[in-house]
Amino acid sequence: MKYITTLILSFSFSFVHSESLELLEVDVISLKNSSPERILFVGNSYLYYNDSLHNHLRRMAEEQNPERKEFFGYKSATIGGSRLAHHNLDHLLDSKNIGINKPFQLVILQGGSAEVLDKASRKSFNLNAKKMIAKIKDSGGEALLYMTHAYVPPHELYDPGMIEKIRYTYIKAANDYDALVAPIGIAYINAYKARPDIQLHKSYDGSHPDILGTYLSACVLYATIFKRPSSEIQYNYYGDISNEDQKFLQEVADKTVKEFFNR
Repeated sequence: MKYITTLILSFSFSFVHSESLELLEVDVISLKNSSPERILFVGNSYLYYNDSLHNHLRRMAEEQNPERKEFFGYKSATIGGSRLAHHNLDHLLDSKNIGINKPFQLVILQGGSAEVLDKASRKSFNLNAKKMIAKIKDSGGEALLYMTHAYVPPHELYDPGMIEKIRYTYIKAANDYDALVAPIGIAYINAYKARPDIQLHKSYDGSHPDILGTYLSACVLYATIFKRPSSEIQYNYYGDISNEDQKFLQEVADKTVKEFFNR
């Protein structure tokens, strides 16, 4: 794919073309509870495309813990095009409101893809992350920020330096408020570097994930949350993901997580 090849070539020079942002390293490298069974996803269409990300992660977790399957409570609350501020987190954190009898142990927060694009939006994201993370902690749970992936062509706002803005925005908020961040966006870049022909985005908009992008995200979350390699997972969306693609995406996810957290 020509547009993906262009993306990879441009990425190497992104510091030249993008505003200068501090290159932060993560402070929090793991959850206190590395085996959560009740997980809430809060975000937008990046989560619910392709049979919903929470379903893929749950199937992976159930594969490794079949004896605990009945205790798992995974929920996804999404609003199309939403930013963090658009969600009623108070309602969602009262887990009985959405069919889970016990409080969520982990809440995954995914912001709007455009929240990283300018200084004002990044500030708003940070302030809303602060409020939401505090509420999650007060409820007895832990928070994880879902680092979104960057746009690729034909998206009209494609910018080869967008990943820097994403990385900075999510790591800063995670460090500021003592939360974990999952390096989804970095994994996308790493996958495209290794295989420029792979399709992680929907080709028609250069924004939403295709099924391989969703599977990569699930693998990154699995390795980040449970501190186990996604390569141990057999689940391949009931055969829809080829063995070659599965192994490749698992390798990218595991390497990205290991390097990101220096584990």
